[in-house]
Amino acid sequence: IPWTQLSARAMIRFGTGIHQKRVQATLTDNSGILGVELACDKEGTKTILADAGIPVPRGTVIHYLDELEDAIADVGGYPVVIKPLDGNHGRGIAINVRSWQEAEASYDAASEESKTRSVIVERYYEGQDHRVLVINGKLVAVAERTPAHVVGDGKSTIAELVDDVNQDPRRGDGHDNILTRLKLDNTSLQWLDRQGLDAHSIPDEGEVCYLRATANLSTGGIAIDRTDEIHPENRWIAERVAKIIGLDIIGMDIVTSDISRPLRETDGVIVEVNAAPGFRMHVSPSEGKSRNVAKPVLDMLFPPGTPHSVPIISITGTNGKTTTTRLIAHICKQTGQVVGYTTTDGTYIGDFLAEAGDNTGPQSAGLILGDPTVEMAVLETARGGILRSGLAFEEANVGVVLNVAADHLGIGDIDTIEQMASVKAVVAEAVHPDGYAVLNADDELVAGMAKKLRSHIAYFSMNPDNEIVRGHVENGGKAAVYQDGYLVVLDGGSMVRIAKAEEVPLTLKGMAPFMIANALAACIATYVQGVELEAIRAGLATFKASVDQTPGRMNLFDLGDFHALVDYAHNAASYEALGGFVRNWPGSCIGVIGGPGDRRDEDFLELGRLSAEIFDQIIVKEDDDTRGRPRGDAADWICKGIEEVNPDARYESILSEEKAINIALDEAPKDSLVVILPESVSRAIRLIKERHPVEDA
Repeated sequence: IPWTQLSARAMIRFGTGIHQKRVQATLTDNSGILGVELACDKEGTKTILADAGIPVPRGTVIHYLDELEDAIADVGGYPVVIKPLDGNHGRGIAINVRSWQEAEASYDAASEESKTRSVIVERYYEGQDHRVLVINGKLVAVAERTPAHVVGDGKSTIAELVDDVNQDPRRGDGHDNILTRLKLDNTSLQWLDRQGLDAHSIPDEGEVCYLRATANLSTGGIAIDRTDEIHPENRWIAERVAKIIGLDIIGMDIVTSDISRPLRETDGVIVEVNAAPGFRMHVSPSEGKSRNVAKPVLDMLFPPGTPHSVPIISITGTNGKTTTTRLIAHICKQTGQVVGYTTTDGTYIGDFLAEAGDNTGPQSAGLILGDPTVEMAVLETARGGILRSGLAFEEANVGVVLNVAADHLGIGDIDTIEQMASVKAVVAEAVHPDGYAVLNADDELVAGMAKKLRSHIAYFSMNPDNEIVRGHVENGGKAAVYQDGYLVVLDGGSMVRIAKAEEVPLTLKGMAPFMIANALAACIATYVQGVELEAIRAGLATFKASVDQTPGRMNLFDLGDFHALVDYAHNAASYEALGGFVRNWPGSCIGVIGGPGDRRDEDFLELGRLSAEIFDQIIVKEDDDTRGRPRGDAADWICKGIEEVNPDARYESILSEEKAINIALDEAPKDSLVVILPESVSRAIRLIKERHPVEDA
């Protein structure tokens, strides 16, 4: 079960999405507010329990000092217990009070610790203090608690004995360790004084000297496990009390001389109950058996057989991540589930944008996994986030690797394409053994990842005769291929045609091969996740490379006499993929091209070479943010690449992206295609829409 520490109120979240549960200390999502409030009202608790026939101390509540004397008489006289009505951690409690002088001082201390200045006066019951822990209606642990104390050796002072005890490595400050360090403060000195002792006294060998009245571990007490010794009748009473108070996790303090005998025989009582009880004394008792009290909590929050996490589909690759992520999310939405997904343009939950930005790292993925409305997570997972912070999850159900190409090389100590493949492989390696890694069988580096994987594998390929796919399917494996114009799913011996490629809007009538590949990846990823075929078909039929669904990814606009295409291609592989579509265009093509300034000189040369092969006319522009490169330098390298391939190419350098786009649109011939590869997708789309396109093509 994945867990995350939240940023407020020391809460822990177990699980993800709609299945998540939260705890704060030992309060859980199941802890009812009425039960918590009742446990905090000690007198109210006693009243409710007494009405149910539960043995509780005889006592009364007072609000003023002048009521104290009558209250002591009402409970039967000394010795008495005086404590705050709404205190905790044993603060302000005085037990075995035997004189008026002690009673006055104890009243003042209890009143100070009470939020309401209300004080409980109770009869004092002889016996040991036992903490009984009940979780989900069942008793799971019992600990006898002994107040902080030292044992004399006949030669050391109490102060020296305290120092010796604190040498125990199990003792620390507060709740940092198994036990809490002993303190010689005013409270402990007063308690020693009641025993006729002080810090300089030398107790006899074996003499027990108490430093506190209460047995809380937080004040230095110790715990002895008594779980196996509690009498069945006492167990029954404790489990009844949990139901009566209405708490899923409850700690009750029982005073009895012998927990192995029924309370009615020992004049034992339940002195109080506690919401958010400490577990330390049960997990790490000073003596006796350790009890795994966390297990029943998790079994209560996540009963066996119930889900604790939402399905995760993680997508990575050099090109096509955002489009494939959006398509997978769109297909998953056809199931009626709330899908949370992250992309380079924002984090989405259902139909709404939760957070704008380039959100492909673990922080954005964490937002999705932490949202209690999300039923499925589809996460675009980029190189940068993996390198900086890893993944936001331990295991995914499906991990998709689209391709690996030479992009971002020379950044973050990733200098070769093989190193980049190792980074991308993290997504496939993080798939649960019962899940599926979806790999591109046409990419040698991606297909090679299969050797290191522990999960099931599914492939996708534009080539139905791909040898890797054929061998995999013959052995009963799953794959998606482009065959005879159709998107086809192969599952062992069966073959299912999902859709005709030219009827899938994303493929631009089948003219964009790389979009067909993205659709294949989405088909097989959702298929292995268990999405019904009709939902996959419905998703493919209603997903379009449009500004609304895939901003900046093959957005085609009809401007009447010509068309304009906006795509975020920015590396050699994406230029080559785009070329597959451009070459299918019946008219001339003008490219408005560039690349991010933090790429290598050789990368810009390659963009120029490819552009010379793809476009009939080229306008070279630069990003507004040159990322540290001198203005005009990137454009110069691209121009050199163009000239290497075609010295007679029609090209010009216009560094301003906005000016370059406008000139290309102004000068576009009839029936031509203007391909704009912008830094700012929103600006490019705005410039096109200002010319009133007929419709998105």
